[in-house]
Amino acid sequence: MPAEAKTAAEICSVAELGDDARALLRENQAPPEYLELLMEGGQFADAVRFLAHALPKREAVWWAWVCARRTAGLEAAPEIKASLDATEKWIAQPNDENRRAAMKAAEAADAGSAAGCAGTAAFFSGGSLAPPEAPAVAPGPYLTAKAVTSAVILAAVSKEPEKAPEKFRAFLDQGLDVVKRIKLW
Repeated sequence: MPAEAKTAAEICSVAELGDDARALLRENQAPPEYLELLMEGGQFADAVRFLAHALPKREAVWWAWVCARRTAGLEAAPEIKASLDATEKWIAQPNDENRRAAMKAAEAADAGSAAGCAGTAAFFSGGSLAPPEAPAVAPGPYLTAKAVTSAVILAAVSKEPEKAPEKFRAFLDQGLDVVKRIKLW
């Protein structure tokens, strides 16, 4: 999202929302108002997608990590725990070594898991996608948001999918807490 984006429409222009979600959008609508409409309408996946594209990358990865950790629980498989630990290390110290370690751990955990997606989101946050010795290949500007979206959605539906609406609400509330803390809106 461009740093100067202030309206819900500017965020929606990059978030690839569904038709029903886009139908709720009004001219000059504030992001919190639009996000609330998505949540009230039960359009949780689009609400997650919207928020993932609105947050700065590091904060978005933190949000994905929190959701993935909550879903993993205390008895997480060693690969999942390692991925979460590597992602947490990148969040605390977002350098290239930790970014690459988060990706390596994400691949071992399964990139199709919430923890794997959180680690992948950290890797996509900047730097180069190529090996360190190769010419740099910058990640696309929205790859982090896409991986964060996947992490949060997988965290909500992978265990006890019948409770997904409750988990989506809790995860979105957590994301909104991040918004408030960093004074995004």
